[in-house]
Amino acid sequence: MLKTLKADFSIIFDRDPAARNWLEVLFCYPGLQALVLHRLAHWLYLLGLPLIPRLISHIARFLTGIEIHPGATIGKSVFIDHGMGVVIGETAIIGDFALIYQGVTLGGTGKESGKRHPTVGENVVVGAGAKVLGNLLIGNNVRIGAGSVVLRDVPSDCTVVGIPGRIVYRSGVRVNPLEHGSLPDSEAVVIRSLLDRIESLEQQVKTLLPQASVSLNSVPNSHSAFPTLNKTSNVALAEKPQIAPTACELKDKAIQEFFDGTGI
Repeated sequence: MLKTLKADFSIIFDRDPAARNWLEVLFCYPGLQALVLHRLAHWLYLLGLPLIPRLISHIARFLTGIEIHPGATIGKSVFIDHGMGVVIGETAIIGDFALIYQGVTLGGTGKESGKRHPTVGENVVVGAGAKVLGNLLIGNNVRIGAGSVVLRDVPSDCTVVGIPGRIVYRSGVRVNPLEHGSLPDSEAVVIRSLLDRIESLEQQVKTLLPQASVSLNSVPNSHSAFPTLNKTSNVALAEKPQIAPTACELKDKAIQEFFDGTGI
């Protein structure tokens, strides 16, 4: 346990540029304090001791604002940054070198028994306010964007954003854990793609309309086997207004500001 606590202490200097000396980290970092108390409570929980582990957990919640059930399994070198409002359920499992920001919930759904909380892999970053709910498997090197709600398994080396959480990036390259704010806007990308598609289709329609008019105008008006059809076609052509489609140029101010804000 002492080796694990030392790793929890050391990782703070790697993950937090505001950490200046060991006294400040020891007395002013609630994430570290919550982990120390949790590891004690978890050890007593595994021994089958009643009440006392939950009491230690409750005291830790009062002192730090971080609620970790004594039954949760947490690996080494885990850093809970700021930590206020973090909730980690009884059957949750967190791998080594995970980074968890304030307001995160690793919770369950319903009242089912057994494993009902997430399993989080190594080197995972869970952004502020994110919710991971249910017996899910979150792979290694995953980034979960701030405010996301994850309701299904996530493979390793992915980025998840949105409500519900969507996988928007896959890579085999390990990411910098502190860059949890550098996340793509998947909705903006989709809208951008749709508008590009609309513009392409409108250009095609603009090209095809003159050709269709020429083809219909070339039909002879002489009597044929289908006089009624010819007459109807001629009337329709005479009454049909000339269409001059214009391509979508993103002149709508709200749409333009939306894309300007996303940088795409």
